[in-house]
Amino acid sequence: MEECDLQMLRKTPLFAGMTPDEVKSALAGTEAQMRPFEKGEFLLRTGEPVRWVGLLMQGEALVMREDVWGKRSVLTTLAPGQLFAEALACAGTEESPVSVQATQSGRALLLRAQRLFDAGAQKGQAALTGNLMHIMAQKNLALNRKIEVLSRRTTREKLLAFLGEEARRAHGRTFAIPYNRQALADYLGVDRSAMCTELSRLKKEGWLDFHRSTFRLLAAGEESPVSSLE
Repeated sequence: MEECDLQMLRKTPLFAGMTPDEVKSALAGTEAQMRPFEKGEFLLRTGEPVRWVGLLMQGEALVMREDVWGKRSVLTTLAPGQLFAEALACAGTEESPVSVQATQSGRALLLRAQRLFDAGAQKGQAALTGNLMHIMAQKNLALNRKIEVLSRRTTREKLLAFLGEEARRAHGRTFAIPYNRQALADYLGVDRSAMCTELSRLKKEGWLDFHRSTFRLLAAGEESPVSSLE
């Protein structure tokens, strides 16, 4: 693997705090391989065996679930440095219940799942496994936050709960979300048209302002024209 890739890896949460030699050893021990992909390509399909844990190096992807009627529900968006299929690998899942599809071309590092927890792990794999457990704990917290949003009864309540959480995470009232309108509707489990109508109502009523994926939650009596976010 090229030196620039090793430097990139050490900046990701999965390889955080590891020396170059530890990273190289962990890559060898997990039979790591780099996989390029194109926009629209599936990195993992529902029903496929989970043989690899993926680390997105470049590009973007969606993790989604489809029911038997083909209705899609977006679980999360993947950005560079983020993992996919790690929980399935740890659970020993034989068939994936989700799909991972690229929304931009890029590359992913694939680590063989069955080698991550080998008893005779090579130098560096202990640190790798520790980082993996930390990431999974953080994702569990994120899942709990999503459950809190989806537990709301109406589209309006779901939107306000989601946007309020995004503002909290951004430590400010102005923030960008990682979804377009369709992906946001899929994430919230609501109809896109109804969601867009509700967003327009919230804006008209002075709850928020938005331009594309940038939002601002308004305080009582505050005015924020759309042009301010363009």
